[in-house]
Amino acid sequence: MAGSVTLLPAVIGLLGDRITTTRFRGVLASALVAVALLGFGTGFRLLLVGVPLAAVVLVAGSFKTPSNPLRRVVRQREPKPRRETGWYRLSRMVQSRPWLFAVGGTVVLLVLAAPVLGLRLGFSDEGNFAEETTTRKAYDLISEGFGPGANGPLIVVAESSPDPDEIAALRGLSEALNRTEGVAFASPPIANATVDAFLIRVQPTTGPQDAATEDLVHRMRDHVIPPALDGTGLDPLVAGQVAFNIDVSDYLAGRIPIFFAAVLGASFLLLMAVFRSLVVPLKAVVMNMLSIGAAYGVVVAVFQWGWLGGLTGVEPAPIEPFIPMMLFAILFGLSMDYEVFLLSRMKEEYERTGDPVNSVADGLAATARVITAAAAIMVVVFGSFVLEDSRPVKLFGLGLATAIAIDATLVRMLIVPSTMELLGARNWWLPRWLDRLIPNLRVEGELANRRP
Repeated sequence: MAGSVTLLPAVIGLLGDRITTTRFRGVLASALVAVALLGFGTGFRLLLVGVPLAAVVLVAGSFKTPSNPLRRVVRQREPKPRRETGWYRLSRMVQSRPWLFAVGGTVVLLVLAAPVLGLRLGFSDEGNFAEETTTRKAYDLISEGFGPGANGPLIVVAESSPDPDEIAALRGLSEALNRTEGVAFASPPIANATVDAFLIRVQPTTGPQDAATEDLVHRMRDHVIPPALDGTGLDPLVAGQVAFNIDVSDYLAGRIPIFFAAVLGASFLLLMAVFRSLVVPLKAVVMNMLSIGAAYGVVVAVFQWGWLGGLTGVEPAPIEPFIPMMLFAILFGLSMDYEVFLLSRMKEEYERTGDPVNSVADGLAATARVITAAAAIMVVVFGSFVLEDSRPVKLFGLGLATAIAIDATLVRMLIVPSTMELLGARNWWLPRWLDRLIPNLRVEGELANRRP
């Protein structure tokens, strides 16, 4: 046993970094010795055959064998001159019809983004599980037997005292709730053991994800409870999981504009300092918003409206309120990465040659393969999330894959070259007074042979 332990590191030492023959022999021989070591330690003697086999491998490997054709060095193809590549020709074709591609691409993005106007934030629940799961079957049985609202009851709670007047006021509140449209029934006030708190269980006529349930919660808080208890000093609160989900959705929805404005404003300022331009960062922000908006539209159509539900296995439901913010943060970072990579190359060519036309085509030809390859990898990876069972994971995967595919193709390969062609040298315009104020940030460092 001790001898085998000593021998194993010695054989593994044949794993040379550059000597292919000894590396192959070392891997195979060390594996056979490890098998023999395992057999010796466990008492399974048959595995000891690994020792003579390892010796055979080492001896046989010392004889010269015909070279393996798979080990031959593959000669790389000579790279084409940049202006003979397909990407350069694509850019010149787009630049020859800039209005067609700029307007057409924008219209496509706006059509894809149109469903976002119907976006409704909310949380999915067990009703969105697959129909064959026991969770979904139980959910459906409760809905069929006790009504859709039985899966998401509302709880009205209030601190009170044993005062008969306050208890009578709470009974009046229960009666008012029973008369409210959208309420299936409201229980009488239920006291705790010390009779200093009461709750009323309210069952809506609609399910937890229904927009009517959300309207009912707001109506109860604003128009039903305050008049029913006016002058009593009681301050009931509407609680329960459904009410909690509605509150979280409303809170995050109110923060989305602030979050978007902060990200867009910071990105605009940084791009302005990097590219010394007002037009380029403005276009970058607008086009990134269009590509992200298109991804939001696809997400709404599939996950909220239920399009292609049979293919994706998704039940229609509101969009989880945290997803738009997280998608925006991830997608804006990725799309801005492509934007900086592409535009910095165009800027470099423009500073070197002063040609606003060919600098666009040269920049696209130099970066398109990398952008397309990176985007293809991420589309495949994120697209695989759609195969998961979890609805939020599916949503993330489809949103990310869609946005990256749109951004790397429609936006970067068509809309960017066409708008750059339309504006020409005006793309790089910056007022002199602003040029003196903002810091000079260069992505690629100073250009040695910059055009004077």
